[in-house]
Amino acid sequence: MPKAYSCRGSTNNYISRVLLRHFILIFSLFPLMDTHILEAQRVVPPKELPIPKVTIDASVHGRPECVVLLHGLVRTPRCMKKMVRFLEAEGYDVYNIGYPSNRLPVEKLTPLVFDALSKQLGQRSYNKIHFIVHSLGSVIVRQFLKENEFNALGRIVMLAPPSQGSEVVDRLGGIFLYKWINGPAGLQLGTGPDSLPNRLGPVNFECGVLAGRKTINLYLSTLFPGENDGKVSVERAKLEGMKDFRVLDVAHPFIMQNREAMRLSLNFLREGRFGSEISSKPES
Repeated sequence: MPKAYSCRGSTNNYISRVLLRHFILIFSLFPLMDTHILEAQRVVPPKELPIPKVTIDASVHGRPECVVLLHGLVRTPRCMKKMVRFLEAEGYDVYNIGYPSNRLPVEKLTPLVFDALSKQLGQRSYNKIHFIVHSLGSVIVRQFLKENEFNALGRIVMLAPPSQGSEVVDRLGGIFLYKWINGPAGLQLGTGPDSLPNRLGPVNFECGVLAGRKTINLYLSTLFPGENDGKVSVERAKLEGMKDFRVLDVAHPFIMQNREAMRLSLNFLREGRFGSEISSKPES
């Protein structure tokens, strides 16, 4: 008599495998399982709304030097608020810039940002204009300074910059949800020799780099061969021509709010090195 087989067990196993695959896929598609995904939820396809303008929150008190802040990909100026308060207390005017990071490629974001900044700075005269930039913001600054002069340029601190690209883009850049969240600029940050960060080459200005080696995204961290912050590896944060480099125990989305990162950034603005002690305020 033929043996009877039950399909219930195999069906349950199949359903379990399908659910597991969907769970893994959904998890991997959230490249950015951290605080900035909350901001990404407001993203809409570019065709549905006009391209938003650049915003600049200027904290001006007539100081002799100022610091320009640029947030990273799919972030807003709000993530820089703690840095603004810190720099104000240390004697700087601060310009906190908001720009449509996931709506345009870097080549179009760059003039958008710097045209708006020039209009603001043209109303005042500073001895030095420094920059503290996070992630994509570093690529925008490099793009501009590669082709343009900037009067009264001071020093630049780059926080978790994808100086040589990111493996996250290499692995997830072809996925629709990644493209939708991160936009054209997000697709330009791969590690290949033809990627934008690698085409920009070495820097010829005073630049210090702070990298992170802590992650809150265990999946993304598996995409890197060594230490990383969940988005950028420590090695690929390094930039040819930089004056100083330091690695901190902080994750990519939080580095601009980290007290040690703020302290070291201040040191570099004043001394051109990260050092260990905070130097005196800029002379008025």
